Amino acid sequence: MKREDVLMEALPYIQKFHGKTIVIKIGGHAMVDPNILETVIQDAVLLRYVGMKVVLVHGGGPEITEKMKAMGKEPKFVAGLRITDQETLEIAQMVLVGKINDGIVSLIANCGARAVGLSGNDGNLLIARKMDLQKIKIGDVEHEVDLGHVGEIEEVDPRVVHCLLEQGYIPVVAPIGIDRSGKSLNINADTAAAELATALGAFKLFNLTDVDGVMNADRSRIYHRLKLHEVEAMIEDGIIVGGMIPKLLGCMKAVGSGVTSAHIVNGNKGHNLLLELFTDEGVGTMLSV
Repeated sequence: MKREDVLMEALPYIQKFHGKTIVIKIGGHAMVDPNILETVIQDAVLLRYVGMKVVLVHGGGPEITEKMKAMGKEPKFVAGLRITDQETLEIAQMVLVGKINDGIVSLIANCGARAVGLSGNDGNLLIARKMDLQKIKIGDVEHEVDLGHVGEIEEVDPRVVHCLLEQGYIPVVAPIGIDRSGKSLNINADTAAAELATALGAFKLFNLTDVDGVMNADRSRIYHRLKLHEVEAMIEDGIIVGGMIPKLLGCMKAVGSGVTSAHIVNGNKGHNLLLELFTDEGVGTMLSV
């Protein structure tokens, strides 16, 4: 396809999305590869300049683990779930808010846009409560596990994000919440992005990950367009398995609560965000009602 044809294919989408809010969750390999992250940030800045209101939410699990080991603290997991004691929470805040968030804000500035870093504590953005004991099966035995300072979101107050968007900033949100007594809690970044997209009345939610989209069990097929009822059936039938399920649950909740569509896209491939948004075929999976 000629370059001018690519631009003309994008035009109706640019017109349709102008002024709309899009929430982008950055995760996976993009969080540890600076070249991939820079490409994602370039895409986000382009979206801002073609008239979209862009909000970024980021994770940082691998960097938290790396920092803990560097400080002589061995991370503790139970059935793949991180146990967050007070020291781990402090390290998570240091990495998420002090390093990753600040680094993304700097990258956005280098690309010519303005950003403000936030955590869920700022402006009571993410009000959370300590997560209940989790029932986990180890072998044939079911255990109840306390994950520590891990929260689930009770309420989102998006006013601070709305203010920043209206002033032309790109808000960059670290997934740390605050409970009603003022204590910080670690929040799952996929959940934070989905809840924030819902509270903002976002047009689209993007989850940038390490796979090409929702795939069948043997990874031989990508489902490019899915409805909520189809995803529910595929999870029940075992077609969708593993780590894709929690990502989809957040997307499904957002779409079911009014977000027009949610997209799962491989963020490791250059400019996939733009290709998913501005081309007829797209490159990942789009979930809608």
